Amino acid sequence: MNINKLKKEWLEYEKVPFEGWDFSYIKDSWENETLPWDYTEIVKKYLSSDIELLDMGTGGGEFLLSLYHPYEKTSVTEGWEPNINLLKSKLVPLGIKLAPIGDDDIIDFPDNHFDLVINRHESFRVEEVKRVLKPNGVFITQQVGGENGKRLSNMLIPNFLPSYETFTMKTVLEVLNEHKFEIMFADEYFPYQKFFNMEALIYYAKVIEWEFPGFNVEAHFNQLLNAYREITKNGYILNYEHRFVIVAFNHKET
Repeated sequence: MNINKLKKEWLEYEKVPFEGWDFSYIKDSWENETLPWDYTEIVKKYLSSDIELLDMGTGGGEFLLSLYHPYEKTSVTEGWEPNINLLKSKLVPLGIKLAPIGDDDIIDFPDNHFDLVINRHESFRVEEVKRVLKPNGVFITQQVGGENGKRLSNMLIPNFLPSYETFTMKTVLEVLNEHKFEIMFADEYFPYQKFFNMEALIYYAKVIEWEFPGFNVEAHFNQLLNAYREITKNGYILNYEHRFVIVAFNHKET
């Protein structure tokens, strides 16, 4: 093992730029286990052309547009400024309504407005979701749980302290039940994730900064050496993600 050569290579890896939310750069260098549910199919089960739809945290709107829901009955929220600017030119001209959303998760739409609210990997306040949903409207959310990536975070970041460890399906179900949602479906899973080379690992750790706070090759070189030994021995580094999905009916008085 040539330590100096490895360090030089790894320092170059961390310079690779990342744009949008596109991991295609490492598509052949990692593997993510398929979830036991299909979020798209779950959403489509509750879609019909006559309903009012809200997509929370729509990102660039790619998933939303793939649903082919009537634009005039479609609304979105988004909190990241570059995406908001993109959506103003991409979705708004189509007739889709856009409401920027802040850290308080206040949804800038009227009470009792939506038949279906969908949310994939976006924060939310149950009170706000309930407020904008019509009576017997449906809320569908897929979330990244608080134990996401814990093995790799502990490997690379000494004394790592997760920020949202208690964020689980159980805790979200408890809050939904408190607000009189009827749970129609819920599932939780810990899919494996494999990195087959150090370039992919370093690229990922630089991007997912909330799971690898302060990560860089120089400061965490010894931890990276341990990861390199695991790749050399097994052919990959193993990690586990944390996902859960919930479908809930909104029961409330008009």
